[in-house]
Amino acid sequence: MFVLEPEVAAQHMIVPAPSSPTIEAGEGRARRWRRIRSLTLPYLYLLPAIAMLVVWTYRPLTQAVQLSFHSWNLLPTSEMVGVGGDNYRRLTEIPEVGDSLVRTGEVILGLLPFSVILPVMIAFAARGVTGRMRNVYQAIIFAPFLVAPVASAAAWRWLAEPEAGAINRALGLDVNWINDTRTAQLAVIVITGWHVVGFAVLVVAAGIADVSPDYDEAARVDGATRSQIDRWITLPLLSPSLVLLTLLTVILSAQWTFPLIDTLTQGGPSGATTNVYYLLWEYGFQTFDAGMSAAVGVVAFVLFGLLAAGLMRLAEKVTFHDNR
Repeated sequence: MFVLEPEVAAQHMIVPAPSSPTIEAGEGRARRWRRIRSLTLPYLYLLPAIAMLVVWTYRPLTQAVQLSFHSWNLLPTSEMVGVGGDNYRRLTEIPEVGDSLVRTGEVILGLLPFSVILPVMIAFAARGVTGRMRNVYQAIIFAPFLVAPVASAAAWRWLAEPEAGAINRALGLDVNWINDTRTAQLAVIVITGWHVVGFAVLVVAAGIADVSPDYDEAARVDGATRSQIDRWITLPLLSPSLVLLTLLTVILSAQWTFPLIDTLTQGGPSGATTNVYYLLWEYGFQTFDAGMSAAVGVVAFVLFGLLAAGLMRLAEKVTFHDNR
């Protein structure tokens, strides 16, 4: 057997080249750069959306909070005068502020049947509609949501006329629905509900479509009826959709009613339809008290934010239990 001498073997051994400090430093910088890039790249994709939020949401909100501590009549030539917390103190002393909060609560409660209860009933009743008729049904039910509020207000004003209106003729009544303090708020709620019910029905229908048919089949095997399946299976699984509709009603109800109020009643008669959102507009653009308008807006933002936070916690619990 051929054996190399130790000296010859040492000459043929492959010895790894020693790594220089420059190469190690370059590899370390490359690893750090890759790590930084992997951490920051997702935020770069979010940067345009964050910029829009800052420009159109957080910056105006900050300016509104700042303006609520000043007195200003919106004229560019006039100077804002700092008044401290006087605007908020005045809010507690003006009765119409408390009245507008009560009316806002009435609007929310009045719209919940149109945004939650009635859409559930319609969506359950229309599950048997299939094929092309389903598309026709969805188009008809969603059409009111696409009608401009000002145009619908003009049509409803004609329908609600005291003497020649179709509503009084159909009901056999003689009621001034829009200009009576007892019915003006109801009229605004019903017209607004007519607008939003189609959108709510589609949300509920989408929620029903997401429910697995396996639940129905298992319940039918156990002898459950259609009403029992709807009551104990389908309806609980719709809880996230119903909480979403409730949240939208709480947050947006005052905004939904604003164009109708401005077109039909202008907050009247005798302030019967003035809610928080319309009161904010009155202070800002009728009495030109921008500080009070901003203060009302900040208070409304805080109140609606607390309600939204509570509903979001409820939605998280409902979703967690459904997933479990």
